[in-house]
Amino acid sequence: MTDAEMRNARARLPRAVRATHSASRRAWLAGACASAAALAAGSVAPLAPAYADTLPPAGGGFDAFIALSQKLTGRTRFDPVLGKRAYEALSNADNRFTQNVATLNSWLLTHGGVPSDTVIAALQADTPALAATVTAIVRAWYLGLVGEPPHARVIAYESALMFDPVKDVLTVPSYCRDIPFYWSQKPTNA
Repeated sequence: MTDAEMRNARARLPRAVRATHSASRRAWLAGACASAAALAAGSVAPLAPAYADTLPPAGGGFDAFIALSQKLTGRTRFDPVLGKRAYEALSNADNRFTQNVATLNSWLLTHGGVPSDTVIAALQADTPALAATVTAIVRAWYLGLVGEPPHARVIAYESALMFDPVKDVLTVPSYCRDIPFYWSQKPTNA
């Protein structure tokens, strides 16, 4: 497709669709491209542990779970109700969960390594149970699910982190919010 055809196709889109490319999405894309270029060039600096200047709480309680979740997701804040729900569901699903949280916090202090896929890859060979705990924590926050089917428990939907990257342009998928094809009609205030 030529540049002129692309401009014409874009001009035919509704104004709301054309304006959906926000600065935050562009910044994310630029960062992702820079990371991919650095990886391709092989000039990547070692990953520094997130929040390295703060020690996680001792033990595997709720505060230690939140500290671990912050390191694995790169988030600084979580919804406290969802956090309690996730912690309780994960603790009920795995009787070694609190012990694994304490062990993972200690492991991250000595090994570093975020994001979570780096941690999972490093743990998979040596301690698969800890890798499974990391996967369960990330799955609970991003998908809102704890456990495996048919006994999976939904702890969140609308507030699951998987919707955050596109929340500036998309609503959380759900039932139709209006009449069929409401999106094709020109808004009254446009």
